[in-house]
Amino acid sequence: MTRPVILTVDDDAQVVSAIAGDLRRRFGKDYRIIRASDATEALDTLRQLKEAAEPVALLLSDQRMPGLDGVGFLAEARELFPNARRALLTAYADTEAAIAAINRSQVDYYLQKPWDPPEQHLYPVVEELLDDWRSQYRPGYGGVKVIGSRFAPSVHQVKEFLTHNHVPYEFFDVEATDERGVEARTLA
Repeated sequence: MTRPVILTVDDDAQVVSAIAGDLRRRFGKDYRIIRASDATEALDTLRQLKEAAEPVALLLSDQRMPGLDGVGFLAEARELFPNARRALLTAYADTEAAIAAINRSQVDYYLQKPWDPPEQHLYPVVEELLDDWRSQYRPGYGGVKVIGSRFAPSVHQVKEFLTHNHVPYEFFDVEATDERGVEARTLA
């Protein structure tokens, strides 16, 4: 199984390296820690992850960055990964940014830099956000796929065989689509 991603974004190379290091030490066994130096790079990375159908659990973004700020980045990232948890990092007591982050990009948490010691200021928050994400995460099924018409006798035989032998499968009905025109499917 692919490890879910934690993406951290900061235009300060030392800061992004430090937070990625702290996250890797504590969460690197269960999560892939990816860092980006600005919002554009981060959004490109997220598009690639989406195309590869990789799960993204958490986005940590600095607020003050050139070009697109953290609030703007988190709002755009929410379009790509609506279930990922979002946290804004800032070295400034910027209440306006915090309010905008909550309203516009619906951040889950607002962290101030520095987060030292991470055991006290960073890890508890990240653990809570990841627990919340995991409780709602539903990974895709990567096993047996049955594709055919729900009316075809041979499809019924295959589905019956798999069910009888307790083999989970995913069924794609070639004749049905949902309201967006996407193939309908069922898991059994």
